[in-house]
Amino acid sequence: MLSRRWIWLSCFFTLLAGCASSPPPKPETKQPGNYEYTKEYIRWYVEHQMKKHGVTGLSLALIDDQRVVWAEGFGYADKAHNVPATPDTLYRAGSITKLFTATAVMQLVERGLIDLAQPVKTYLPEFSFKTRFPDTPPITIRHLLTHHSGLPRDMLRGMWSSNPKPYATVLDDLKESFVLHPPNSIFSYSNLGMTVLGQVVEQISGEPYAAYVSRALFQPLGMTTASIETGVSASPFMSHGYRKGKEATEPQLRDLPAGGLNTNVLDLARLVQMVFAQGQAGAHQVVRPETLAMMLTPQNETIPLDLDLKMGLGWVLSSLGELDLQEVGTIAHHSGGTMLFNSQLVALPEPKLGVVVLSNSSTGGAAVHQIAAELLESALEVKTGIMPKENTQLDVQPSSLSLDELAHYEGWYGTMAGLVNVTRLGETLRANITGKAFRLVPRNGQELGVEYKLLGVFPIDLGPLARVTLSRATIASRDLLLARQGSPRRMVVGERLIPVPIPPAWLQRVGTYEIINLEDEEKYTDQIRLSYQEGFLVVSTRVTKPTPFELTYALDPISDTEATVMGIGPWGGETLEVIRQSGEELGRFSGYLLKRTSTQ
Repeated sequence: MLSRRWIWLSCFFTLLAGCASSPPPKPETKQPGNYEYTKEYIRWYVEHQMKKHGVTGLSLALIDDQRVVWAEGFGYADKAHNVPATPDTLYRAGSITKLFTATAVMQLVERGLIDLAQPVKTYLPEFSFKTRFPDTPPITIRHLLTHHSGLPRDMLRGMWSSNPKPYATVLDDLKESFVLHPPNSIFSYSNLGMTVLGQVVEQISGEPYAAYVSRALFQPLGMTTASIETGVSASPFMSHGYRKGKEATEPQLRDLPAGGLNTNVLDLARLVQMVFAQGQAGAHQVVRPETLAMMLTPQNETIPLDLDLKMGLGWVLSSLGELDLQEVGTIAHHSGGTMLFNSQLVALPEPKLGVVVLSNSSTGGAAVHQIAAELLESALEVKTGIMPKENTQLDVQPSSLSLDELAHYEGWYGTMAGLVNVTRLGETLRANITGKAFRLVPRNGQELGVEYKLLGVFPIDLGPLARVTLSRATIASRDLLLARQGSPRRMVVGERLIPVPIPPAWLQRVGTYEIINLEDEEKYTDQIRLSYQEGFLVVSTRVTKPTPFELTYALDPISDTEATVMGIGPWGGETLEVIRQSGEELGRFSGYLLKRTSTQ
């Protein structure tokens, strides 16, 4: 649910622990199809990653065509009662749910009941929203499936609570919300969009979303333990959730079609096997081969701002870093994250290799991603002889930039990690990112690498982040910050910001705020503050869960009562609106009402 942004942020705040042992020695030759060394090596690697990231329990599965050649659990599903994690352990799978929502939509497309090119309003007449882009085409089903609708990422109010409302209520909340971007202009991940698709499935099929997915997908796939629920399963196989090594309570989720799946690695392996069998699962044709091929075909290759990011219908088809493999054909994957659980699923249809990794800890996002990649690479070498890291990982070479070239990077950026200020520090640059100071050092000619020193003195190994290099480019008249990780493929991660005039009405609103309409929701942010900093109107908050960090955004006041989040990122384009209620001025953001408590 929380998307790959949380994996990046966890890299910022996780200090890597030392490894107590060396990896097992690699045999000089490997027998094709013999995964014994892979198992031995990954067992060592999993132990290392779990320790480094504070993961309590984890399960994985390796799929070779129609066989699960390895499935194993590590750590605990219930630490207090010494219940080990196993391949049968159930986890919240988060956004992997979206693959089932997308497949359900495509089943209805096959039956002629849905047309991908038709406006969503064709199937949901009540679907409406506010827009500042009146001359753009309507939002279609395809736009929702590819995260190009421009809808907000989330409707935060009511998303996580002890007693969630039906997910269809987001349609009412959406009527008071602005879209962030014109449709089909830029990839903008939206849980809200997938939740709307779930309502389309329910409307067209005539049965509740969870019931449809169970009947039309889980049953023919043979996923006997999977379920769609607002919270954790009542099954005795359900894992407990953990935060910082301590058992915690996973809140319930309103948006079932975006992240309500409870499952284990063996059941998710059946989805991967269906992909390898051209849509077939045993005697059942879950989707036609041509439908599956369409789902695994990039739908956004004509969108300049997407650069090398490729999105299919529900499936992500490109990635930075470890999953950016060469010579293996299509790489189809999806990750997931809830407040306490994290997941990763990857399928390579050409060599017919896949992995599933599920964990029960809030800090497990980076671990499941890296374990999945390492397992896949080792298995690829066994099955095909391909050694992806040796073929694709580009060295990060030190270089130098002139003072003028360094000055080219100075300034403010609206990024995936919030507001970032880049300033020159001698012959390097310093970037303040979510409250921490990173050094940006010249790499590979005109690019910048990332370094971090604890207390400004002790170098910290940033793991995969150490291979990230940054550059700038102007695309579609926007001054953008780009990133790549070990390969030539680039992704937009931010936009350079220029200060805009701040109306007096907004300057008078600076101060601290609190949310006044939480009702039965747990509080996940505090210290909400509106301030004026170096020419920018800035909103900042401390996110307390799943992993605490500071988040700051610059606002563009487009009127005395509306301001939009500047830059490209999860909330770029979102609106902070000022309303009056019972004679009192309040802020409204993603359904929350904000009341000023102090002018300080």
